[in-house]
Amino acid sequence: MKIGFFVTDLKLERAQYSTYWVAMSAVARGHSVFHISAADIEYTASGALKLKAKKVPGKRYRSSKHYFETLTDPSNQSEVIDVTDLDVLLLRSDPAIEAEGWKWVQPMALQLGRIARASGVVVLNDPDGLSKAMDKLYLQLFPDMVRPLSIITRRHDDIKHFAAEQPSHIIIKPVQGSGGKGVFIIQKGSFNNFRQMVDSLLQDGYVIAQEYIPEAVLGDTRLFMMNGEPLQKHGKFAAFRRLRQGDDVRSNVHVGAKIARAEITDKMLELASAVRPRLVEDGMFLVGLDIVGGKILEINVFCPGGLRNAQRLEGVDFATEIVCALERKDRYLSYYSDKWYNLNTAVL
Repeated sequence: MKIGFFVTDLKLERAQYSTYWVAMSAVARGHSVFHISAADIEYTASGALKLKAKKVPGKRYRSSKHYFETLTDPSNQSEVIDVTDLDVLLLRSDPAIEAEGWKWVQPMALQLGRIARASGVVVLNDPDGLSKAMDKLYLQLFPDMVRPLSIITRRHDDIKHFAAEQPSHIIIKPVQGSGGKGVFIIQKGSFNNFRQMVDSLLQDGYVIAQEYIPEAVLGDTRLFMMNGEPLQKHGKFAAFRRLRQGDDVRSNVHVGAKIARAEITDKMLELASAVRPRLVEDGMFLVGLDIVGGKILEINVFCPGGLRNAQRLEGVDFATEIVCALERKDRYLSYYSDKWYNLNTAVL
């Protein structure tokens, strides 16, 4: 099987990212793996879509660090392939990176995915599903029970009115954005620096004002979902906790959150079950749910990260489970290729 991983830019990637754990597992199982940066795509005059891709020799690697160093070694030359050479294409562009001057990447990734899909390539996550999830409004498409009470507005007065109705603090954040950027807490009864905080968010569009979940002081839980189900192996879930540090309202690792083993509760599984139908319908093969206090704060669909944390804490190779799922999709491809069937949304 030939598997392609599309990322924003290989130069901005890190060895510990989930992409390279999955890629390493795929190579270990005998597959050819290609890595494509957004700038290395050419749509030719003849109508062919050419990809300038890097790959590594097919062997077992000691670690994702070893794999990534081999991949990005200057002596490792790129090769040009046609998108139709691929069996599977995984879209792994990072919205957090794209906010820093790479906003053209995400639309290009979706178009690349659509062209590849039309050529018979299995594209994950499905580009049409991803287009629905290009901002935090995607969460509003899910049942009320799974998400915090929220409003979305560009009016200061709307946010103040919403804050006055809540029993505790509120959180404000941009509709577009990721990685915990632009997240502020407005204390109950206090509007210190209120206008400055809101104005800073309004520069990028709409603002989400959201009820404060008290359990957030303990951090959140990232639970991986694959094919609409919690990803698990040997009875262990692909999940981890992120423990907040100090007064920072965010639980993102890059702002200092600590990692710990997660306890998956019945309530979390109930939330996972509630979001399953839409995730499957939208072709969301691999996503990460960020859960706090019985609510989902975010659904990470473009490049859910932290798989290494889950593997280390649980002592389980979840990356190989993901590759096995890709193999099942590829195995059924020939059977369904002459039928009206979308393998991007198939639960296989």
